[in-house]
Amino acid sequence: MKKNILLGIILVFYSVTGLSQNSDVLSYGTPEEVGLDSELIHQRVDSIITNGIEQEAFPGAQVLVAKNGKIIFHEAYGYHTYNKNQPVKTNDIYDLASVTKITAALPAVMKLVDEGKLELDKPFSDYWTRWKKEDNKKDITLREILSHQAGLVPYIIFLNEVIDDKGGIKSKYIHQNSNKRFSNQVYDDIFIKNNFNKKMYRLIDKSEVSTDKKYVYSGLTFLIFPELIQQITDSSYDYYLEKNFYLPLNTPTMGFTPKKKGFSNAIVPTEVDTLFRHTLTQGWVHDENASLLGGVSGNAGLFAKATDLAKLMQMYMQYGVYDGKRYFSEATVKEFIKVQYPENDNRRGLGFDKPLLNNSELSLDDAYPAPEVDKSSFGHSGFTGTFVWADPENQLVYIFLSNRVNPSRDHRNLYSLNIRSAVQQVFYQATLSTD
Repeated sequence: MKKNILLGIILVFYSVTGLSQNSDVLSYGTPEEVGLDSELIHQRVDSIITNGIEQEAFPGAQVLVAKNGKIIFHEAYGYHTYNKNQPVKTNDIYDLASVTKITAALPAVMKLVDEGKLELDKPFSDYWTRWKKEDNKKDITLREILSHQAGLVPYIIFLNEVIDDKGGIKSKYIHQNSNKRFSNQVYDDIFIKNNFNKKMYRLIDKSEVSTDKKYVYSGLTFLIFPELIQQITDSSYDYYLEKNFYLPLNTPTMGFTPKKKGFSNAIVPTEVDTLFRHTLTQGWVHDENASLLGGVSGNAGLFAKATDLAKLMQMYMQYGVYDGKRYFSEATVKEFIKVQYPENDNRRGLGFDKPLLNNSELSLDDAYPAPEVDKSSFGHSGFTGTFVWADPENQLVYIFLSNRVNPSRDHRNLYSLNIRSAVQQVFYQATLSTD
């Protein structure tokens, strides 16, 4: 109770005081102020996004770009759903999906590494001690895990544990009303058994590990990180993030389970779930694994509006500093955003995604992300249609938000049309002519 009161007081303070005048804080400007052509930007971005909506890549989207510390573009397009009842607005809140990995789990892990409470090259089992009994996992390091080099399986469908063979919900795990044993809320009238997380951990413990150490994207340990962070800090995962990052950064919409918080901002819906929730998913996390943890996870579950995301990415791009406050040492940030295993054809940093190793040599169709980004750049994508990227060399932060999974995750034209990279490229090619 005291913690919640303290957080409330701090939140009021940051809300009332508003933006700082520090030079390391994002402010608003025009493309021309940073040497870019606003007319060309609007023309090309509008064309790409409009085509995406027409091709049903998404019903609506939002783009924010900050360059040289100035937000020079922030536009909303289309609608929340294809019925066109609610237009997208620039302060709408989105389900970030796997962008959660670098905006929730990762900052906590980075801080603990910075403080010497986690070490990248020690066995992860030194901290997650239940792995000491697992011969295939006891020697895996945190560095290997964060760079997706550990050989872990990509995904376990934990929803299979709560749905029976006939598609019904197992009452031993799911209730429609809360009680002492079922207090973790999954959706409006769905509550998961409190200790279901332990079943998830056991299945992760017993999962296979490939002996071929190469890049295979896996989100399994990000389901573990919240519990590990709580064990190390003696503070709940979401409280730790609020206190150390979201409140001091003044990012009020950034957090978990927004349906419980009464925001005036609209929350953009995701998929019409025909398997588990049997309704349009809105205000609760789309990812089923995160939902079975009560919506508070490290793999998915974070929500935010674009400007809040931009502050966090700007802090990373400034190597751990924002508004005069240092969140991590410069050395820690540079280590995490560095490619870890290039000799194994693995482009990844520690938690952060990176450009393809030969990205600058590729066409837009083959590159990831835009071929013009610097090799020092970093970010992450999300399954729901989200994407964030920061480029220290070009001092550019790029935020793309959409709900491409509406009404169904079968809508994949966001990928086939390469929309996120195409929009990003515009801001590298829109340099004002000096003629």
